[in-house]
Amino acid sequence: MKKLLFTVAILATVLVQKTIAQNNTETSQLLNSYLDIKNALVVGNATTATAKAEEFIQTLNTIDAKIINTDSHDALLKDAQHITKTKDIKHQREHFATFSTNMYTLAKAVKLADKPVYYAYCSMKKAHWLSSEPAIKNPYFGIAMLTCGKVEETLK
Repeated sequence: MKKLLFTVAILATVLVQKTIAQNNTETSQLLNSYLDIKNALVVGNATTATAKAEEFIQTLNTIDAKIINTDSHDALLKDAQHITKTKDIKHQREHFATFSTNMYTLAKAVKLADKPVYYAYCSMKKAHWLSSEPAIKNPYFGIAMLTCGKVEETLK
């Protein structure tokens, strides 16, 4: 009987670890897609931002509903779709503000990466964004105000 309980405990541990690893991979891919959009906006490339937003949508649609609730999924989908529907960088940046707020909400609910994620703020735009590095690269003004902003929080 003890052997059976021990075997069941080992199997349960392995399955939980495998599920957590899969969840981390999925959310990490989602964060990477978001960061690709941010980086395209930093350099002012609307075409790349559109393409990366389409990739974000594809990644989002593959994530298990147990990881991301319906409200978060729908909000992120709506934000990314707005970015895909225009080649106007200014308009994309406007939608990126809401997109970033929704990504932050998700980042607070689930672990997006094994490395720290930085939550930065631009006082000129009065908007936030997520970054994989503490160095400020502002997606709202790009080259014009590349280092405008500050890190407000580090998510671990």
